Amino acid sequence: MIRVGKILILGMMLLFLAPNILHAAVTTGQPAPDFTLTDTNGQSHSLSQFKEKYVVLEWFNHDCPFVKKHYDSGNMQALQKEYTSKDVVWLSINSSAAGKEGYYNAEQTNQMMKDKTAAPTAVLLDSDGKVGQLYGAQTTPHMFIINPDGILIYQGAIDDKKSTDPADISSSKNYVESALDAAMAGQSVSESTTKSYGCSVKY
Repeated sequence: MIRVGKILILGMMLLFLAPNILHAAVTTGQPAPDFTLTDTNGQSHSLSQFKEKYVVLEWFNHDCPFVKKHYDSGNMQALQKEYTSKDVVWLSINSSAAGKEGYYNAEQTNQMMKDKTAAPTAVLLDSDGKVGQLYGAQTTPHMFIINPDGILIYQGAIDDKKSTDPADISSSKNYVESALDAAMAGQSVSESTTKSYGCSVKY
């Protein structure tokens, strides 16, 4: 009976940990894994094609209130416009599975991005979740920054205010902005890994 009890406990632990096992996180300071995804205009993009440039990966779900905080306020769009103007590649990625919250087809996604005046380099569709799981994307938003050498230099939250209130943006520390500014100035990124916050990615 004791052995059976131990087996049951072990099984319950594995079940509890399963979501985390499925999401194998990448390691800050190590090469970012290459991937290929199709954008909302039918064009294929690979991370490797953007060598020698900074790349931002932004996981999003427009039905998530945490994402709405940054888009309805214009904060995310301002970041996109600021850094793409500095030759940074900004890839917005949707890993919501078909039938799950935040899933929209390419045409619908393009219309939403247009309505929000978003300005990423491309919007990539990852409905099978393979790239999201490859990077261990857990929330929307979840941010990753890759330097021109292909090294992951930041992963985590967009800022330090874990709320859905747009009023908190002005007083928050924007980790993405800080990391990009430091790296592009030839300085080290002081906070290279933080805990992301938001809605769970709807794999």
